[in-house]
Amino acid sequence: MTTTYDLAAIGAGAGPIKFPVERHELASSYYKAYFEESARVAAMMDLVQVERAAAILLEAYTMGAVVFSCGNGGSAAIANHLQCDHLKGVRTGTDLSPRVVSLSCNVEVLTAIANDISYEAVFEYQLQSQSRTGDVLIAVSSSGRSPNVVRALEWAAANGLRTIAFTGFEGGDARAVAEVAIHVDSANYGIVEDLHQAAMHAAAQYIRQSRMTAAAIEASTF
Repeated sequence: MTTTYDLAAIGAGAGPIKFPVERHELASSYYKAYFEESARVAAMMDLVQVERAAAILLEAYTMGAVVFSCGNGGSAAIANHLQCDHLKGVRTGTDLSPRVVSLSCNVEVLTAIANDISYEAVFEYQLQSQSRTGDVLIAVSSSGRSPNVVRALEWAAANGLRTIAFTGFEGGDARAVAEVAIHVDSANYGIVEDLHQAAMHAAAQYIRQSRMTAAAIEASTF
């Protein structure tokens, strides 16, 4: 059963502004409004949470802990992409050898767990076998309400893992239960997913450049 949390206790406001609210006849008009709204929402993101998430990840990569990621649908694509950028990308030109595993990428494992147990258990079950105390879970959920994501966060928190949630809309239980929440205050799936992707990239690039000299940064492509 999913636990219900009091979002008021973590500073939830009146809720994200809906976008779009009117019809656009021209693609150029919609593009302009979309990017303006994306910039507005990006400027509202909590940089304290960004700093906390980056510190957790850098510590994990320095100490050899495993960072797990998970998500459904478009969020699964972000979780899989995170494995690429945080494993290969962070390692390039640094002294780090990140250990990163996406729990969303193995269709055989996912379908076996979903078929034999339940879809709500697909991430939690994998963590039970693969994770250890001190590892990290990054859970990506636009709504913050996906039962399998919330269950994974709850299990991780109860078993000594650090937890980071990427959320949007109202944030849901994922935002409430996670140790750190990178929250995108938007009610548009595209904008939420775009900014989750951007936050994922920015975290990888920040950590990478933090382990490089100024000369190496200047000579490198990010």
